[in-house]
Amino acid sequence: MPNFTVSSPYSPSGDQPEAIEALSDSILKGNQYQTLLGVTGSGKTYTMAKVIEKTGKPTLIMTHNKTLAAQLYSEFKSFFPNNHVEYFISYYDYYQPEAYLPRQDLFIEKDSSVNQELERLRLSTTASLLSNDDVIVIASVSANYGLGSPEDYRSIVQKLCVGSDYRQKELLLRLVDMGYKRNDDYFDRGDFRVSGDVIDIYPAYSEEEAIRVEFFGDEIEALYPFDALTGEKGEDRKEVTIYSANQFIVSKEKLALAIKSIEEELGERLAYYQQEGRMVEYNRLKQRTEFDLEMLEATGICKGIENYSRHLTGKKPGETPYSMQDYFAAMHDDYLVIVDESHVSLPQFRGMYAGDRSRKEVLVEHGFRLPSALDNRPLMFDEYIHKAPHFLFVSATPAELEIDLSSVVAEQVVRPTGLLDSKIEVIDSTYQVENLHDRMKKVIEKGERILVTVLTKKMAEELTSYYNDLGLRARYMHSDLDAIERNQVIRSLRLGEFDILIGINLLREGLDLPEVSLVAILDADKEGFLRSETSLIQTAGRAARNANGQVLMYAKKITQSMQATIDITHARRKKQIAYNKEHGITPTTTLRKLDTNLKVEDAGELYNKRSKLDKMPKAERQKLVKELKAKMLNAAKKLDFEEAARFRDEIAKIKKL
Repeated sequence: MPNFTVSSPYSPSGDQPEAIEALSDSILKGNQYQTLLGVTGSGKTYTMAKVIEKTGKPTLIMTHNKTLAAQLYSEFKSFFPNNHVEYFISYYDYYQPEAYLPRQDLFIEKDSSVNQELERLRLSTTASLLSNDDVIVIASVSANYGLGSPEDYRSIVQKLCVGSDYRQKELLLRLVDMGYKRNDDYFDRGDFRVSGDVIDIYPAYSEEEAIRVEFFGDEIEALYPFDALTGEKGEDRKEVTIYSANQFIVSKEKLALAIKSIEEELGERLAYYQQEGRMVEYNRLKQRTEFDLEMLEATGICKGIENYSRHLTGKKPGETPYSMQDYFAAMHDDYLVIVDESHVSLPQFRGMYAGDRSRKEVLVEHGFRLPSALDNRPLMFDEYIHKAPHFLFVSATPAELEIDLSSVVAEQVVRPTGLLDSKIEVIDSTYQVENLHDRMKKVIEKGERILVTVLTKKMAEELTSYYNDLGLRARYMHSDLDAIERNQVIRSLRLGEFDILIGINLLREGLDLPEVSLVAILDADKEGFLRSETSLIQTAGRAARNANGQVLMYAKKITQSMQATIDITHARRKKQIAYNKEHGITPTTTLRKLDTNLKVEDAGELYNKRSKLDKMPKAERQKLVKELKAKMLNAAKKLDFEEAARFRDEIAKIKKL
């Protein structure tokens, strides 16, 4: 069993010990599904880490967006400094999938910008899974998309041992087969270079460490890592394993079979178009596919190679494609999948297949792709939910699906800080704007912050303007704001540059704002997605990190969702108060230091001066993009993904000019 050890100055407290024990026992008994129902601020992430430590199972942690994945990656790296914590999300900074609009006869070519650091992290994940036992992978929905065969990936490795006989030419050809390129001028990841009897290899999954292989004749005399930038030598090694530079790599034999299979499918499809008299589609498919076949024969790869994944992996039509879970299964008989924010993540996983399928069916029908492209797809929900031997769903508001599936539902209601769920007060909504104004002034006088949630973008903007005219300091945030602007708004709120943040659905998950003591929900009785039981509980939880937290619901009647939220909150407060009284705990506001290392000046200045960018000479804009790209990569190396995202978005805006 792998040895996972949590490194933390804290020990389990509140409801954590019981939750850890119940969930771990359930998993070790062999149960497939369990749920952790944990309120905001109860330390769910720490509980997850302790469950991994106690069960000792390699773990895939999935969530519904990249921002939460980055937060989890940072936390688990600190929890498990001596284990292999990996990060697996989409490696695209920008991605426009290929599509065809029949009504306009418009084909949209695939366009993308690959983030090299994220690509390295993905390759590091697959390499780590096939070479280590103590692996924790933090992933987004990208983990449900098709990958190459783990068996092929594991078979196409190169083991190098000191003292073994190996002809240099054979090694170089092997590296080419593995997707590496010779580059004697600019040495980068996925490259190798040759100088006499010395071959340098820069593994595609390595951060800064390259491998030097020194020959004496046809014998490997020395092996050691070195810093690719400074050239500083590391300790000598007896053995090194090099993994391929591409997750869709296959052997020459399998590639030949795949090419033959593609040719057969192409022949069948062309015969169909010819029989139907659809010569436009016939010629379109023939030209595109034959070009891809030529590239595959010559280089072993082609643009859009993932569309031929069924042929490359040897899968049958309609068969479940390989995904990240297959890489876990290839090396580990038993593993755990944790779904964070499961009430959002699982519905998103469910919807992935249908959207991908509808787009590709149009491409196949009009001759842009072979029918086998339909098998390059994300997992269907039924495939995903039954695939892993163990699932742990984590949410403050798990849905019926999670509860019904689970053998154990562990509740984590008591917070280690002693903080209580915020009191909920229902107020008549006839004069909600005026009443809220008076309530907010009292909160602002104490130096605390306020979140206000409304139903429309227009109301968010107009309410912000109204309160500003009355002398308050308010800002709005909704989906029209990009990542840079959203992060700046949240940061400014915490710094006290303004007091009131008004928004819509963005105020639910992922906002950790201990300065906020008041959450106001306008039109709380307007039943729907934004005022459902789940949404109301999540929104109310935003005030639960402050000892003075309170929630105001403005409504003309108490709906079923409102009543459920009030009842659940009352029951939780009763339990929390009893625990605090028994253990002599005084609730204290959660203190979370604002990260002063997250610099936003560069991106912020560009945002404020955007009107001048179009007048800037093209050469200057290109220079600016180059500087920002260097800062983006540097931030990504430091795992500062929020800052990297800011620079990425600004680069995209400048490039549009």
